[in-house]
Amino acid sequence: MTVTLADVAARAGVSAATVSRVLNGNYPVAGDTRTRVLRAVEELEYVVNGPASSLAAATSDLIGILVNDIADPFFGVLASAVQSQISPLGSGRVQKLAVICNTGGSPERELTYLTLLQRQRAAAVVLTGGAVEDPAHTRALAARLRRLEAAGARVILCGRPPLALPDTLPDPSAGTDGTGGTADEGGEPGTIGRCTLTFDNRGGARRLTEHLLSLGHRTVGYLAGPAARTTTRHRLEGHRAALAAAGLGADRERLTVHGAFTRSSGYEGAQELLRREPGLTAVLAANDTVALGATAALREQGLRIPEDISVTGFDDLPFAADAAPALTTVRIPLHEAGVRAGRLAMGLETPPEGGPATVPADLMIRASTAPPRP
Repeated sequence: MTVTLADVAARAGVSAATVSRVLNGNYPVAGDTRTRVLRAVEELEYVVNGPASSLAAATSDLIGILVNDIADPFFGVLASAVQSQISPLGSGRVQKLAVICNTGGSPERELTYLTLLQRQRAAAVVLTGGAVEDPAHTRALAARLRRLEAAGARVILCGRPPLALPDTLPDPSAGTDGTGGTADEGGEPGTIGRCTLTFDNRGGARRLTEHLLSLGHRTVGYLAGPAARTTTRHRLEGHRAALAAAGLGADRERLTVHGAFTRSSGYEGAQELLRREPGLTAVLAANDTVALGATAALREQGLRIPEDISVTGFDDLPFAADAAPALTTVRIPLHEAGVRAGRLAMGLETPPEGGPATVPADLMIRASTAPPRP
């Protein structure tokens, strides 16, 4: 049933005129009243009629690109590549307006942006990077994306698995891989994300760990990303699968430190790993930025890389090959994935057949890894 302005007013305990003033922003409204109205709008998922209300099913020339942190090179590369297809210079193609929505990693802000994009009748929405693994948020997110699709917007997931619809979400504690997650990043019936490009995070992390094991490393620390993120879980699962196949992993919890995808987190995490295990011979970092922070901390402790300890990253961001020493990492072709996501958003490419397409992850062996000291 369609939510009306009167419904919002009743939920907020104000008049319909007050709701209109808050939404239009053309009249001063007390702060607490404004907060109540906006909360009611979110709870009821009210969509404001645009100026062309007679064309309720029409879409605009706007395409939203949601990123966790535009200052992070990972998201900067993706967003730039997506935008290159939305408003290409000198192409002669129809162009649309790309709007970058920086969520700061906040689930609430992610939902708010989607509501705002729906109100603006966005032609497409591209969600990049890993998703928050919280059942309540996943249900709210899936519901918003389903409404966007129903209104004619294309929904593209780039770097995250497809979302299960609210009535088909699995029990998060009942995974099929022994870790509480699903066995694969692919789609299942009743999911949102026909236009989905997933990254091979598990496979990449497994190959990276296998590389270190092949060099002879047996005491390996892991600097994981934030807990309850799909990217974090998938990469950690790949790492631990390689350890298990080699008959290792008894100390996996002690040798795992979670943190943000930032340099400072890598710096502090490496210090913590050394406190837990002074005999560490290798460190796998959640991404290349974390690896740089870890490298700085290890050098401050007088350790040479890779002579005394090996360090790896993930993603192969532009600076990875120019680090000193050059960083062994896993390459995710971010630009290529972003270009493809942009083409899907513009309707220039047919969605992948048979479900989500997996973007490969290639091992890049460079100078930051070597056999451990005898």
